[in-house]
Amino acid sequence: MKIQGLMAAGLCSVLLAGCTTNPYTGEQQTGKSSIYGIGGAAAGAIIGAATSSKKDRGKGALIGATVGGAAGAGYGYYVDQQEARLRQELQGSGVQVIRNGDNLQLVMPGNITFASNSSDVSSSFYPTLNSLVKVFNEFDRNGIDIVGHTDSTGSQELNNRLSQQRASSVASYLTGQGVAGSRISSRGVGPSQPIATNDTQAGRAQNRRVEINLRPL
Repeated sequence: MKIQGLMAAGLCSVLLAGCTTNPYTGEQQTGKSSIYGIGGAAAGAIIGAATSSKKDRGKGALIGATVGGAAGAGYGYYVDQQEARLRQELQGSGVQVIRNGDNLQLVMPGNITFASNSSDVSSSFYPTLNSLVKVFNEFDRNGIDIVGHTDSTGSQELNNRLSQQRASSVASYLTGQGVAGSRISSRGVGPSQPIATNDTQAGRAQNRRVEINLRPL
């Protein structure tokens, strides 16, 4: 079999391994791990062929593709599994899960997380945070960056302080339930990063939020 054929076989195996069914839509989807695995497999095949003798280049390419694909898919596969667990645990909670490459972002609307103008976490939100604690301790290869946001109503000083206090409250709850404090950072940015207009009530409601950004340690 030619090198190209071996590479194609390796790439197909990576794609098939990463193909799953979306539990919410029933559609077939390719996980991020497959994308990373393809790049690793291609690079591994090239290196494997280049470092083998002429008669063994095909075999070297196949071995390189296999090893490179596994290495490339490693963290992507990890995030695939973490994303699936988060979506499972947070279904119906009102918390949005957003995937961007290797990073996961959780968006927690302020109206379900805190009482109005308060930095105390609502007791009704404890079960949701407890679900996060469970997943964060199960998947412990992420840093946890907590960012508080407000709308533009009120003074800049008030909004900056409130957003920081809310982020700190979420961080304190997580560490109090056993998530390692060394993984967690928190900060408030006030109204400086709106995701909707502050000219309407609905827009302001979207801007009042806490985001948790999960990134590789």
